[in-house]
Amino acid sequence: MKKIVSAIAIFLLLALYLSFFPESARGVNRVRNNPVTERLQVAVFDIDITPPVGYKMPYGIVVNTWDLGLRAKGIVLSGTGEPIVLVSLDWLGIANDCHDEFRRSLARAAGTTPERVAVHVVHQHDAPYPDDYLNDNFALSVIHRLEMAVVKSLENTVPVTHVGLGEAQVYKVASNRRILGSDGKVKAMRWTACKDSALRAEPEGLIDPILSAVSFWNEDKPVAVLNFYATHPQSYYGTGVPSPDYPGIARFYRQLDMPDALQVYFTGAGANVGAGKYNDGSHENRGILARRVADGMKRAWENTNRSPVTISNIHWSVEPVSLPLDSVKAGKVLWERYRKGKKVDLQCLTVGDKARILFMPGELLVEYQIAARKMCPDLFLAMAAYGDLGFGYIPPAAAFPQGGYEADIAKVTPEAEKVLLNAISKLLNDKN
Repeated sequence: MKKIVSAIAIFLLLALYLSFFPESARGVNRVRNNPVTERLQVAVFDIDITPPVGYKMPYGIVVNTWDLGLRAKGIVLSGTGEPIVLVSLDWLGIANDCHDEFRRSLARAAGTTPERVAVHVVHQHDAPYPDDYLNDNFALSVIHRLEMAVVKSLENTVPVTHVGLGEAQVYKVASNRRILGSDGKVKAMRWTACKDSALRAEPEGLIDPILSAVSFWNEDKPVAVLNFYATHPQSYYGTGVPSPDYPGIARFYRQLDMPDALQVYFTGAGANVGAGKYNDGSHENRGILARRVADGMKRAWENTNRSPVTISNIHWSVEPVSLPLDSVKAGKVLWERYRKGKKVDLQCLTVGDKARILFMPGELLVEYQIAARKMCPDLFLAMAAYGDLGFGYIPPAAAFPQGGYEADIAKVTPEAEKVLLNAISKLLNDKN
């Protein structure tokens, strides 16, 4: 009798699962198997991921919430083989096993593999960074709700007939945090909020001032715009109020201007870049910086060149690498993962012979983004960093003898630069 009851229970659970999830969530690639949909399509999703009052963030327990909360925004591209999922969250970080679980869950929802899922954070500081997601009910709920949002979005896919590419310079936001002395070593750090007028007077230093915008269109209607810009995304923090900070406000302004096209924001290789030259920490500067970034987003949109696209123009490539780690600084969790042969995926979305969009792990210093641009000077290039943040800061080799915060606490060794640049070169030159 017990066996019969168990069998019935299993049958009912299976029936419930099959009725609740569409084919894509059960690992069936409908685009690949259905000739009617053998074309490029996009689905969009957008959910609130603001933690509740009482939740412990790295820089304070949540005491209140703002009416402009934290979002997770992304797209699913279908028709290119297995679907591609791109998502950006207004969180401080997602790392190691938690990052793996996000990718597994979203892959399951979209009917694809984790290698074709890119999960990134914007890196605002008044935001969550779940250490132990298995014991974090809020983090688990976000994973579940994102999974459901992807499933739901696939019911509303629309054709992609064109891709738009646009760029614009952002003025008076980014500046390099590492101020070098005459001896070539870091003499001071110019943090994202800098009250020292002498440090603010220093030159901007090495930055990538370009904001890149990649848009997906259904004929003459934009469906989604992915924005990429390299700078630390906070003006001030430690308030106990979750905030998308100035990039999130800028994104909100653009969403108001373009209500029918989802606006997504990715932070580029901005680990050593912040607003310190233009921000003394005054709270009103948040709005000023937001308007400057929004202006860059607007001009990148206005500079967009739109061209037809088909599934043959879109290619996704992945380059798994093992980054050399400092056994002392890496910490037990990261060291054990990669001692056992765990690799991290570098990913690239290729748009024909026009564009490459790189999706990278860790807090990359801006030198990597500039190096990538030099590798493909005739192509449109965008980069999202802040993928798996288990690696923390990833400086170039030259930064280690210079010293400074990023180099002093880096979990990787100087040899990581060669590994990453070789992998980036392979991705940018992948012709498949």
